[in-house]
Amino acid sequence: MNQTAIFWPMLAHVLLIYIVYGVMGRRRYFAVTSGEAKVGQYKVRSTEPASSVTVANNLINQFELPVLFHVLCLALYVTNGVNYLTLALMWLFILSRYFHSWAHLTSNSLRLRSRAFYVCAVVLALAWIWFALHLLTVV
Repeated sequence: MNQTAIFWPMLAHVLLIYIVYGVMGRRRYFAVTSGEAKVGQYKVRSTEPASSVTVANNLINQFELPVLFHVLCLALYVTNGVNYLTLALMWLFILSRYFHSWAHLTSNSLRLRSRAFYVCAVVLALAWIWFALHLLTVV
């Protein structure tokens, strides 16, 4: 298998981050132009209006659990550990991140978000377990 295939899910996550930045910029712009917020409110998150603070929180989420995803992708690449299983797990992780962001930025349903997060966490844990087995040359 082509080891560089692992970079496509990573690029898909980078795209998600830029999408969230775009949504945040748009919401902040409309909050200011509609009078909901003043530019100065963005200095401190606690004074940011709810319409954009949710997006800012989602952006923070993109640099929490996904950091482990990116480290794992690079580790798999360096150790020639990329195969169809690891690639499928990484894509499943990314799809669940997109779903998590969609839920967070639309309805902000805690039920949907928590389920998506659970899928992300379990998939990533399985991938790390596989990586450990790969290093032990068990798989």
